[in-house]
Amino acid sequence: MNNNWTKFIKNFQSYLKIERGLSQNSIDNYTLDIEKLSLYLTENQIDKSPITITEEIVQEFIYDVSKKVNPRSQARIISGLKSFFNYLIFEDYRVDNPLELIEAPRLGRKLPDTLNIEDIDNLINAIDLSSNEGERNRAMLETLYGCGLRVSELVSVKISDLFFDEGFIKVTGKGNKQRFVPISPLTQKYIEIYKKEVRPHLPIQKEFGDTLFLNRRGKQLTRAMIFTIIKDLAKKINLNKTISPHTFRHSFATHLLENGADLRSIQLMLGHESITTTEIYMHVDRKHLNQVMQTFHPRNK
Repeated sequence: MNNNWTKFIKNFQSYLKIERGLSQNSIDNYTLDIEKLSLYLTENQIDKSPITITEEIVQEFIYDVSKKVNPRSQARIISGLKSFFNYLIFEDYRVDNPLELIEAPRLGRKLPDTLNIEDIDNLINAIDLSSNEGERNRAMLETLYGCGLRVSELVSVKISDLFFDEGFIKVTGKGNKQRFVPISPLTQKYIEIYKKEVRPHLPIQKEFGDTLFLNRRGKQLTRAMIFTIIKDLAKKINLNKTISPHTFRHSFATHLLENGADLRSIQLMLGHESITTTEIYMHVDRKHLNQVMQTFHPRNK
């Protein structure tokens, strides 16, 4: 990769980490988008730095990308590059953003499949509790669904984050933002069983002494491992839905909404920065709006 680009990418990574508090995962995604552009320039022997690249060249790159990736990935690349060039403007390296006039493809908000209560019960009942991993997996899935966590939040829950006497767990979300999420007595019970009966028998690695959910080697679980556990259970019960750990989070929000919870409370529990993200769940079940109208509008009294 062109040295000119490497230097700017490094500085941008520091900015994302220190100024914006982004996770390594998000920083890697941004970096990948910029590297794609840099690689395009090298392959086409275009000698331009982040400071001298023009709108026309970026436009040709986006056109080239659009033939290779789906609209969702294309929109992400455009958004990532816009952020990079905005950073260069912010640091006084450039006065304009070459992506200013480039439109990202319009995307419908893609909703994951939702599981109903019966699906969730069937998945959890399919766990083989005769193995140590079974107790752990039950506790993990109950926590995913019971607290609406992201998979990255689940794998990094610490024992010191459990405030069971108060009925909460402390969750570290995107950008290291912390929030307290209520946890039901049932979920607490399954965590306690795993914590007391299974976890002490693992060869716990020193640096993971406080990490709640561990693999059999006593280390923190990977996100991929959680995906695999869920996919295997879905196969076991012949569930014909596309599901992932996020499906449990989505179902948590949908079921709360269907049972009359208000969006602001759901937003706080999910740790959404903006309520517009939470509003996606409103598209799931319109019945709820009808009930709100019947219950709360004075003309219906």
